[in-house]
Amino acid sequence: MTAEPLPRPVTVRFDNARGQSLAGVLHRPAGEVRAHVVFVACFTCSKDIPVAVRTARALARHGFAALRFDLTGLGESGGSFTETDFESEVDDVLRAAAWLEANAEAPRLLIGHSLGGAAVLEAAARLPEVRAVTTIGTPATLDHIAELLHGETEERLPDGALVATIGGQRFTFATHFLDTLARHSPTQAAARLGRAYLVMHAPHDSVVPYAQARMLFDAAAEPRAFVSLDDADHLLRRQADVDYCVDLISAWATRPLAAARTRR
Repeated sequence: MTAEPLPRPVTVRFDNARGQSLAGVLHRPAGEVRAHVVFVACFTCSKDIPVAVRTARALARHGFAALRFDLTGLGESGGSFTETDFESEVDDVLRAAAWLEANAEAPRLLIGHSLGGAAVLEAAARLPEVRAVTTIGTPATLDHIAELLHGETEERLPDGALVATIGGQRFTFATHFLDTLARHSPTQAAARLGRAYLVMHAPHDSVVPYAQARMLFDAAAEPRAFVSLDDADHLLRRQADVDYCVDLISAWATRPLAAARTRR
C-alpha cells in the first residue's frame, strides 16, 4: 500500500526580538495533525542541513506538523550572527513557537539537536503548552561548546572575539556569546523541565561525548526515557538513523500528548 503523499512544505517568516526576519519551513502531514513541533538545529547549522530536513519530513509522515527554521544570522534569516548568543537562540525558539501558536496551534513537542537541544530545554520552561521534549546529541554543559569553540579558533580579535570555521563556514563569536554559555546549564534546565523528556545519543558521537547524555538523563525527573543510537554519528547522516529516531519519538510522545489532550 502506497503512503499518501505529503503536502508541499510551506515557507514562513517571523520576526526575532529585534524585528529581524527569520526564515522557516513548515512540514505538514497528509491527514490530521497529531501535534505541532518545533525542531531546532545544531550549533551554527541552518534549517536546511540534511538532518533537519529529513527529521521534519519524517515527523510529517508520522502525523506531526514540524517547523524547522534558521536562527538569527544563519541561512536565510536576517540579522548578524556576530550579534547573537545562546540567549538570543532561546528567544528565537520562543518566537518560532509563538508563530505556530498564532497561525496554527501552540507546539506541544520540542526537538533539539546538539546545541539546539540545550535551547529547547531552556525554552520549554516558558512554553506552557509544551508537553514533551526530545534532545539528540546534546551537551550536558555549555562548557563543552566553549571548549570546542576554543579548539577551532583561528584568530582572536582585539575585543576578545573569536574567529573559527565551523562546518566549512567562517564565524565570529563575540565575547557575549561565550558569556551566555557560562550562564546556562542544560543539566539544570533538564532538572527543572517538568515535562516528558527523551534523551537520544550515539555512543560513538565524536562531537559530544556519550557521557553527557547520561548526565542529562540522570538530572531529569520522571517521566523520562533514554535511547542509545547505536552506530549513528553526531549529524545522523544516514536516513536510517533519522527514521529510527523519529519512529521512536513518535511512539514515545503518544502518552504525554494524549494526556495533554484530555486536559484541554
